[in-house]
Amino acid sequence: MHGLINRALQCFVRDTYGEDRWLDVARAAGLDPPRFESMLTYDDALFSDTLAALSRSLGKSKDDVMEDVGTYLVSHPHVEALRRLLRFGGVTFEEFLHSLDDLPERARLAVPDLDLPQLELRDCGPDRYLLVCRSRHPGFGHAMLGILRTMADDYGALVILDIERQEPGVDVISVSLVERAFAQGRSFDLGARGINADDL
Repeated sequence: MHGLINRALQCFVRDTYGEDRWLDVARAAGLDPPRFESMLTYDDALFSDTLAALSRSLGKSKDDVMEDVGTYLVSHPHVEALRRLLRFGGVTFEEFLHSLDDLPERARLAVPDLDLPQLELRDCGPDRYLLVCRSRHPGFGHAMLGILRTMADDYGALVILDIERQEPGVDVISVSLVERAFAQGRSFDLGARGINADDL
């Protein structure tokens, strides 16, 4: 697994719960040294072990932890680059949804060897969509759920989201767009600096 994904988990813990909590989690997961490097590749099992240790430490399910990670990735100032990458997908939340099919390719423009889950958006009628998330790593559908919740707020849209695991590695998120302009969205400046892999 690409180190950026592992490091996202590390940064989530450190920024949300502090350095001491991360060191405890790293120790429980057998991570020595207790940090991930962004540009290295790690065995998939190490991510799973770290997620399991974090789940036990927080007293939350792994799915809930991954949803929190997704929320963190598009809301915390330390990872603003990912929010910017997603906002380039469209001016409205609907345009953003339709851009998700191309997200893995856009991410690889910044990090060529980054392997993200496959995303497929299906139009199910007026203001209703299904987002199919296929990944060889468990929990990424729930991370996407957290991202969608936060991005809806970012755009000022009111949405209802639900998730169902169809089979191992395949999660389906239902999206019902209740109101396009429910609240004022966050500002977004197209002219801000580019994406740096160290920011992710």
